Amino acid sequence: MLTFISDNTAPGSTAKHAVLLLHAFPLSAAMWQPQIDALCKAGFTVIAPNAFGIDGSLEKESWSFTDYAHELSILLDSLKIEKATIVGLSMGGYQAFEFYRLYPRKTASLVLCDTRAEADAPEARTSRDEFIKAVNSAGAEEAIRRMIPNYFTAATYTTRPDLVAQAENIIRKQPAKVITAAMRAIMMRTDASSLLSTIHCPVLVLAGDDDKATPPEINRSISSGISGAQFRLIADAGHISNMEQPEEFNCALLDHIEKVRIK
Repeated sequence: MLTFISDNTAPGSTAKHAVLLLHAFPLSAAMWQPQIDALCKAGFTVIAPNAFGIDGSLEKESWSFTDYAHELSILLDSLKIEKATIVGLSMGGYQAFEFYRLYPRKTASLVLCDTRAEADAPEARTSRDEFIKAVNSAGAEEAIRRMIPNYFTAATYTTRPDLVAQAENIIRKQPAKVITAAMRAIMMRTDASSLLSTIHCPVLVLAGDDDKATPPEINRSISSGISGAQFRLIADAGHISNMEQPEEFNCALLDHIEKVRIK
């Protein structure tokens, strides 16, 4: 996988803790640039991988989040990272759950953002099937048409056209077969509802207060299901809260990681 790794981490290094940023669908690690900048400035080791096929990463047909979690573990091992704070937004949150399920000892903490624990209901699976057919027919522009309206608050589409264009351009780079492969992985994901009560690392749950895709109450239920988890709303933010309100998001993220960083 093509991966951003902060300069203070390289193969052969002895860093013990890192922050692993897992992106939303069908965006790329580029969505994390405000967080990469802030975390690097604060001296953290940052790893921001792209999912299979995204932004030129190695493609893999019919991949699952289990496959991806194993790849992430191999990546951490290659960098001599003992534990990581796993930060996942939307699809990245599903991946974070799967990573914890498989590698709890490699998980220093979890930051679950604008996501959900439960698997798809039947009507959601039907909608995703239709999405796959449409994108296979019309390409990335169809994914833009369907996904972008769900990303931000209503005001942002008028006041922040640059931000909207940035998200559109990330999606536009992705081949249709890569987008649909990621959607299939979403459809096949394991229901993480029963996992919540078994999570024993520090957890922060973040949600945009105007997230229409995974509303705050869904994210609050994740927090309620995990002993000791913290919940924080990001004001004036929709589904991609880290891009829309980076300063508030970064403040919450840095505060959490400072408390769990391995010295």
